[in-house]
Amino acid sequence: MTDYIIALDQGTTSSRAIIFDKKGSIISVGQKEHEQIMPRAGWVEHDPIEIRDNMREVIGIALGRANLTRHDIAAIGITNQRETAVVWDKNTGIPVYNAIVWQDTRTQPIVNRLAGDKGVERYKDIVGLPLATYFSGTKIVWILENVEGAREKAEAGDLIFGTTDTWVLWNLTGGPSGGIHATDVTNASHTLFMDLETLEWRADILADFGVPRSMMPEIRSSSEVYGEARDTSLLRETPVAGILGDQQAAAFGQAAFDAGESKNTYGTGNFLIFQTGTEIVRSENGLLTTIGYKLGDGPTHYALEGSIAVTGSLIQWLRDQLGIIATAPEVEKLALSVEDNGGVYFVPAFSGLYAPYWRPDARGAIVGLTRYANRGHLSRAALEATAFQTREVLDAVNADSGVDLAELKVDGGMIANDTLMQFQADILGVPVVRPVIAETTALGAAYAAGLAVGFWNDLDELRANWQEDKRWTPNDDAPERERQLRLWKKAVTKSMDWVDDDVR
Repeated sequence: MTDYIIALDQGTTSSRAIIFDKKGSIISVGQKEHEQIMPRAGWVEHDPIEIRDNMREVIGIALGRANLTRHDIAAIGITNQRETAVVWDKNTGIPVYNAIVWQDTRTQPIVNRLAGDKGVERYKDIVGLPLATYFSGTKIVWILENVEGAREKAEAGDLIFGTTDTWVLWNLTGGPSGGIHATDVTNASHTLFMDLETLEWRADILADFGVPRSMMPEIRSSSEVYGEARDTSLLRETPVAGILGDQQAAAFGQAAFDAGESKNTYGTGNFLIFQTGTEIVRSENGLLTTIGYKLGDGPTHYALEGSIAVTGSLIQWLRDQLGIIATAPEVEKLALSVEDNGGVYFVPAFSGLYAPYWRPDARGAIVGLTRYANRGHLSRAALEATAFQTREVLDAVNADSGVDLAELKVDGGMIANDTLMQFQADILGVPVVRPVIAETTALGAAYAAGLAVGFWNDLDELRANWQEDKRWTPNDDAPERERQLRLWKKAVTKSMDWVDDDVR
């Protein structure tokens, strides 16, 4: 009996395999972290071979803990860190360079060169995105221009590109021996190369970037059978039937399918997805226009997205770089040791500012410091930074859509922090709602795969699985809310215009 779906979640800090039952409940989890490689300021890399091997291991862990085999699994779904770029030799399966992570900012000179006199919105009407280091397209260019022999091998047709969903799929389905080189529309929509209307790679944009078309994976829907796992996998002969980029997967797992529905994920960064249905909505307020999902031959569903680079990773920074906490949960205890932020505001523009500002010249800033400030105030300011950034993104969504959000569905690791969630509700002025199943990213990938093989029948069945776990309601102190927002926005201005040509 194939009573379960397995989701492979290739994330920024770890790779996981999670097994779900028909109710969307978690049966077992296998998880393993991978190294964060930071060779220079602004550079962030992962070892693709480590990711490949870890993914194989966590599959075994999840199956073993559940006492299941491949015969119990109906399908495999994949979700991933969307903009992280891998380039590898299709004949050997060996990457020519480490994966360049979505947070990496080394490609800013390439962005500037491509923008030229036309500006960073040169391709936005076509692809929905501004030119930015965030997206995978400029990362491919960097590899082709800086790795010895890469350009020649790419033009000879020997090198192929993929975000980590494609890397996992290719290895799972055979690697050099017939591995499937494909991605889904949600991941393709964050490369800078896909036309939002035709769902095809734009030859003219690839030519502008100098990226050979032969490197690019086939674009397919988010829910269909791409192929089967091969003999090298514990899941051999199991169909791989769903792929969704991590943020679209989280929205799908939250049962946010229709226009006007949304979710906000609190992870390494924060990412808001606001579904706009089958209509492409062009943002006038600093948001991304992207693909929400596409199920098989069904219509394409679009979304607005607000991307925030640094939220959960700021807490990791307090732990790993500053050492003021030993574990991430300690930040809440420290934040509660003080009555308020003591006038301290923390703008974590470690990779520049993403939505709604898109300012690559920004860098992290802590403002409002006095002798009164202590590590409790700093911890509180770090948590509040997440909520302030989310408020600014939601203001942009409201302006673009013309619809004020009634409540915010949340997921991700940081939603376990009650102090943060209450402050989020307070600063938004609307309720914040947490689901029973918080692993919505993996669940969304499982849902996409399950729909493709008939494990679930339709979206209504998935909606019935969603259950509310906890709700935070805002306080009614509007003047204090506006005062805090005014000071936050003032703090943001202090982070801008920092990077000059000679700043490293």
